[in-house]
Amino acid sequence: MATVPQRRRLFDDLYHHLLSASWPRLLAIIAGVYLAANALFALAYLAEAGSIESARPGSFVDAFFFSVQTMATIGYGKLVPRTGFANVLVTAEALVGLFGVAMVTGLMFAKFSRPTARVLFSRRAVVAPQDGVLSLMFRMANARGNNIVHAQLQVVLARQETTLEGDQMRRFHDLVLLRPRSTLFSWSWTAIHPITESSPFHGATPAALEAAEAEIVVSLMGYDENLAQTVHARHRYQPADVAWGARFVDVLKREAGGTWRIDYARFHDVVPLEAPRRE
Repeated sequence: MATVPQRRRLFDDLYHHLLSASWPRLLAIIAGVYLAANALFALAYLAEAGSIESARPGSFVDAFFFSVQTMATIGYGKLVPRTGFANVLVTAEALVGLFGVAMVTGLMFAKFSRPTARVLFSRRAVVAPQDGVLSLMFRMANARGNNIVHAQLQVVLARQETTLEGDQMRRFHDLVLLRPRSTLFSWSWTAIHPITESSPFHGATPAALEAAEAEIVVSLMGYDENLAQTVHARHRYQPADVAWGARFVDVLKREAGGTWRIDYARFHDVVPLEAPRRE
């Protein structure tokens, strides 16, 4: 299946790429572009000897920090443009700096104001009997500790299949859950898909899932009471992430005062079915 090259995707929708990037990656990109822009302007200033007053002849360092002062509209007064060529560069760089500040400010505001859900998905999904029916299960926890109301969960099995004409294509099958909705999602939630004869997961094996390049796509949507906005969370399970004949370790613990808490240290742990329920 052909894919679009990463470089093309980046520049086709640069704003979306920056908005969806992690904070460390975004800050690194901004810092890199800022340093590169100042370095280019510094080289341009050095193209004409003596264009910067009080700068050492041919000093890239002096030209670079003069560029920084110009782009940030600081202007200490010690390094100043001397020639007409330098003043034209200062004018262009000041304009670039104004546009840069406006774009970065807008990007930061959009990233801060974007509603997100801090939902912790278990690293593993398990296949084990549940109430006598073989089921696919994974669990989630609301790591933010607030209330997500009217939460809805959708699970899809994606895999490569061959049509009757012999063509290879990617198909998506909905996995029906015992409880696809939760009126109030504030603690943990174990999603259970019974593997009945009508289930797309029926007859699946680890080898068959690997051969079909299968993956389980989980999508959660709900309403955050604190943000007063709809939030989304998504996770994917590869065939290697599914533990067959295993169960999750209990993570709900009752404290001395009678309150319950989630033991996040063991949230991702699974054990074989023959292991004792309490450890």
